[in-house]
Amino acid sequence: MHENKKEYFQLILKKYRTGNASEEEIKFLETFFDLFESNEDLITADNEADYLPLKAAMKHHIDQQIDQHSASPASFRIYWMVGKVAAAAILVFLVAYYFMPPHRLTNKAADYAVNNALPATGKPTLTLSDGSVIYLNDSTKGEIARQSGVIITRTKDGAIVYNAGSQPNATGQVPENTFSTPKGVKYKIMLPDGSSAWLNALSSLSYPTRFTAAERVVTLNGEGYFEIKPNAQQPFVVKSGTQRVQVLGTHFNVNAYADESAIKTTLLEGSVKVSTSNGSYLIVPGEQVIASRDNNKPLRKITANTEKETAWVNDIFSFKNDDLPYVMRQIGRWYDIDIKYEGSITPEKFSGEISRSSGLSDVLTILMINDIKFSLTGNVLTISNGSNK
Repeated sequence: MHENKKEYFQLILKKYRTGNASEEEIKFLETFFDLFESNEDLITADNEADYLPLKAAMKHHIDQQIDQHSASPASFRIYWMVGKVAAAAILVFLVAYYFMPPHRLTNKAADYAVNNALPATGKPTLTLSDGSVIYLNDSTKGEIARQSGVIITRTKDGAIVYNAGSQPNATGQVPENTFSTPKGVKYKIMLPDGSSAWLNALSSLSYPTRFTAAERVVTLNGEGYFEIKPNAQQPFVVKSGTQRVQVLGTHFNVNAYADESAIKTTLLEGSVKVSTSNGSYLIVPGEQVIASRDNNKPLRKITANTEKETAWVNDIFSFKNDDLPYVMRQIGRWYDIDIKYEGSITPEKFSGEISRSSGLSDVLTILMINDIKFSLTGNVLTISNGSNK
């Protein structure tokens, strides 16, 4: 362990042992409990009589917290594990303070202290078939449009709902709408058949105001999570790039961002058939199909990490052994920042979770902790030479 970091850690250990540690310092030590195992030089012959009982007490306290968590309603763990570091995101500033040499923290923080932005807050839009655009504000409630007998409303909780009623479509032509989310915004839509769709940031979904054809067809750009109302006589189809997903009634996620090299379809419940010109797969819950965006590779079917793939629906960033560009693309979409690279990009893989309600500075502090060298100017984040190592 770096000598400065070792001194910081032992100082807090001493305060903990003497009963002078603050609540935040206690949480910090318990979060970094594994450092006792991975850094033997923290405990020496001179201090083990003090610190080994302390270690046992900390383990007991942590076990109690785990038992309490297990007995409580299910909730997401908010933590981040990147490279060599495993830390609670709630402690990210404390981690930076105690584990970074003071001069590095000061210099780096100065680059972004004035840019402690929360997630972007642009307005989602509903584009009607006649080209008119409705911008949705937080205050927008109730009826927002009518099209060929279909009433479009926005509920108190913000969802868009289509009510076709019993009136037939007088013209015989079904209008098509497109709902779009900007960076930093997730949104829920109730489709005309009662199915639900959640759109991730920088995504769009096009769909008819009534499903009158043999198939219920929608077109997705970006990422969407779907819970489809069963109808065996009228299959539901999601088109995204070169891919087609056909379902009867199920829960699934489609990641089809244009800046990703592949389109990923992950199934949570039911069954779906994923097809491209290169073939098709019928998948079961827990499986994922990967289709290349340019359609020059065969489809692949793998076992999915469903919690990771759908974490965004619950406002969580979730990564598991992902490279830095993949991580930064997600961060860029949410905080409305452009990502640029100078020099080589670190090959290190990243894993962990953090709330998407965190400020941008929280995320940048995590980059600091993991020796990622960067600068932020306006809304452009430049990562230089991959790392500080």
